[in-house]
Amino acid sequence: MSLILFILFILIEIKIMTLQEKLFSLRDEKYAAFSAKLIPTVPPDQFIGVRSPQLRALAKELRNNASSFLSILPHQYHEENMLHAYLLCEGKKYEIVVEETEHFLPYIDNWAVCDSLAPRVFARHKEELLPRIERWMSAQHEYTVRFGIGTLMRHYLDADFRPEHLGWVAAVDREEYYIKMMQAWYFATALAKQWDATLSILDTLEPWV
Repeated sequence: MSLILFILFILIEIKIMTLQEKLFSLRDEKYAAFSAKLIPTVPPDQFIGVRSPQLRALAKELRNNASSFLSILPHQYHEENMLHAYLLCEGKKYEIVVEETEHFLPYIDNWAVCDSLAPRVFARHKEELLPRIERWMSAQHEYTVRFGIGTLMRHYLDADFRPEHLGWVAAVDREEYYIKMMQAWYFATALAKQWDATLSILDTLEPWV
């Protein structure tokens, strides 16, 4: 059995290297430098320089054969993390996607990957997703908190809105810039969609937000 696992590991490594080669074949060095300026939390040498439409197209191409790539973390390059997020967006089975999402969240290290992780299957499982959102918003990891607030904003400000959700976001008491920015984004969107309920809570917010 150990030999089988060893061979399987080698095959996975070969597949990942082939995928890295594919990403490098799409490289735009000027775009890599541009992206590095927009995402200062990631070292510049971790950007290959692949544009989002190309990564989305690659995710669609790989979506039925991505389990080995999704299983190996952390990734080496920013674009691999972006591809990981886009692959989860393509997932069809909620139970698998939500578990893969929770596995991936601790490895997210920037706003771009965080905000690109928006699995479409979540829209069909809103009630069972809510307890996870509460847990994400109380996590220690900065981008897990941001992801939780962003998911609440994306799915629960229309027909599934509940006034207590505003309180959940207002209660997040963190100093990290990218969490506060997501809180501000959430409440700006909430004002556009749920004006009366949101207006009543604004004076309770932390002043910076």
